[in-house]
Amino acid sequence: MTPELLQILRCPQTRQTLAVAETAMVSRLNELVTAGQLRNAAGQPITVKLDGGLVRADGKALYPVRRNVPVLLVDEAITLPSHA
Repeated sequence: MTPELLQILRCPQTRQTLAVAETAMVSRLNELVTAGQLRNAAGQPITVKLDGGLVRADGKALYPVRRNVPVLLVDEAITLPSHA
């Protein structure tokens, strides 16, 4: 993702800026996906591993990135556990 694109992207719910998620965070979330323990904001289980993510400025939510495309839909957001 280009820096220019990242500068214009915003959380669709709060309008906060977004930052690229660290690889370690994505790996931890993917472990939860594998264990069947990760759900999106709509309460649906996430069954496909994340390729990456964009973290909201307040650190409370992550929007998945799949095939280099950010999924900026409120229902697809993942509430981040405090230890993510």
